[in-house]
Amino acid sequence: MIDIKVLRENPDAVKENIKKKFQDEKLPLVDEVLDFDKKYREITFKDDELRSKRNSLSSQIGMLMKEGKKDEAESIKDEVKSINAKLDKNEKLESEYSQEIKKRMMVIPNFMHSSVPIGKDDTENVEIEKFGEPVIPDYEIPYHGEIMETLGGLDLDSARRVSGNGFYYLVGNIARLHSAVLTYARDFMINKGFTYCIPPFMIRSDVVTGVMSFEEMDAMMYKIEGEDLYLIGTSEHSMIGKFKEQILKKENMPYTMTSYSPCFRKEKGAHGIEERGIYRIHQFEKQEMIVVCEPEDSWKWYDKMWNYSVELFRSMDIPVRTLECCSGDLADLKAKSCDIEAWSPRQQKYFEVCSCSNLTDAQARRLGIRIKGEKGNYYAHTLNNTVVAPPRMLIAIMENNYNEDGSVTIPEVLRPYMGGLEKILPKE
Repeated sequence: MIDIKVLRENPDAVKENIKKKFQDEKLPLVDEVLDFDKKYREITFKDDELRSKRNSLSSQIGMLMKEGKKDEAESIKDEVKSINAKLDKNEKLESEYSQEIKKRMMVIPNFMHSSVPIGKDDTENVEIEKFGEPVIPDYEIPYHGEIMETLGGLDLDSARRVSGNGFYYLVGNIARLHSAVLTYARDFMINKGFTYCIPPFMIRSDVVTGVMSFEEMDAMMYKIEGEDLYLIGTSEHSMIGKFKEQILKKENMPYTMTSYSPCFRKEKGAHGIEERGIYRIHQFEKQEMIVVCEPEDSWKWYDKMWNYSVELFRSMDIPVRTLECCSGDLADLKAKSCDIEAWSPRQQKYFEVCSCSNLTDAQARRLGIRIKGEKGNYYAHTLNNTVVAPPRMLIAIMENNYNEDGSVTIPEVLRPYMGGLEKILPKE
């Protein structure tokens, strides 16, 4: 959510930002906010005058009663009653106008960083840099689900019977590799100075609307029937929610945390074979990194965070590239975002494994996360990035370490978490 003062002072800049995101249907919201804001300020000004007058009259009543001027006091009492009636009516209008303003402000997108490329959708995202040399072996690499089934590590049929499509059983050394990736990623981030945290896996609706747009909420979140609770789609949701309505001490900034959680997502729509298996699923586990910092430090942290992801993948010798998200592919709360994509030797292209975002003060405004400053309180900046989501990481490991004999070599950095195991062999 942007600052309403900015919208008042420069509505054209807000409209231009909306146009760059190809959301012209939201343009009328700006004028609607200005109209309701004008009415709100006018009525609050009148109410302040009425309250001041009421206070003055109320003080007169006591004096008149002491002087025995009961009739005059009663007359003033009637006037005070009339003012109270007007205030009751006006305060309802204040609340109504305030709600109408908030409803629209929650939909108007955050200001994008000036470096964000302009484009309609993800097909116009821009490659920034490649890290590592992609390799295409001279033998065929099977679909990742087939590799894992051959290794005795994936059971989709049982999962369909138990839960339906979009779920899976990981078994044996593949399940162990999954856990090894998470544990390695946890330790990797702790060594970067981040504090490890396991958050709640369900959050209330006021936290959901604070951390994400309504469009994202509808597309992603599972609602707990009969309760004001949602299953988290990523631990960012509950981790940023941790600071809701908090005034943070300047000397404690920044907060840098790495969190583990299961994640639950609707993932609507039909998907091709490469997006089946364990690529696009309703339930997975993830290690996340979250930063809450001073506004002037957020872009420095943004660069640090996506570089951590690149470093993590390169430590497993997996080629990656960074991809700048264009304006039309940028979620409404994000000021800038980049994807980290891993190389797929099977598809001979890159696929998304991490997403790093700077939301500037958009989430902080929605959730009331402020820093106590010498000249007053101000909103913090929030950032998030995937450290690793093992299902997709497993795909990257399977394909980039698949051997002609059907075995998969375990990246060296993961072997201590696998009891020293160097390869996973096909099940006989």
